[in-house]
Amino acid sequence: MLSLGKPAGGQKTDAIVVLTGGAGRVARGLELMEAGAAKRMLISGADTTVRPNELAHEYRVPRRLFACCIDLGYEAVDTRSNAEETATWLAEHGYTSVRLVTTEWHMPRAHMELAHAMTTDVTVIGDAIPSNPAFGMLVREYNKYLVRRVALWLGY
Repeated sequence: MLSLGKPAGGQKTDAIVVLTGGAGRVARGLELMEAGAAKRMLISGADTTVRPNELAHEYRVPRRLFACCIDLGYEAVDTRSNAEETATWLAEHGYTSVRLVTTEWHMPRAHMELAHAMTTDVTVIGDAIPSNPAFGMLVREYNKYLVRRVALWLGY
């Protein structure tokens, strides 16, 4: 059954991946990193003009956190490429568990895309950011999910 994602509990993972594009996502990832919830974090889909020092200043976190433990992924432009960028990053680091941070309405499709993109066995824990989406947004996202699910089923 398809349902909206929920915030995750306090379990630790090797890594955290934040998919850009929604309010509260980056802040949640940084909060988790400061709490020691993971070794490293990827912000997937970052704008190519964004620099780590700017994010550290904007979110009021130590620059050393970005220097040691946070990577910016500049390749992704949509959910599918977020998943590809994330899967590559996870494999390069040899991680076996990841916390996926995105908005609750986006979680089912993001989780499906990531599961499809990964070539290694990685446990994915969804950590959904609550929001207040309009009904039209939910309908559009559900349609995207269904279309992509069928495409994957057909091998596309």
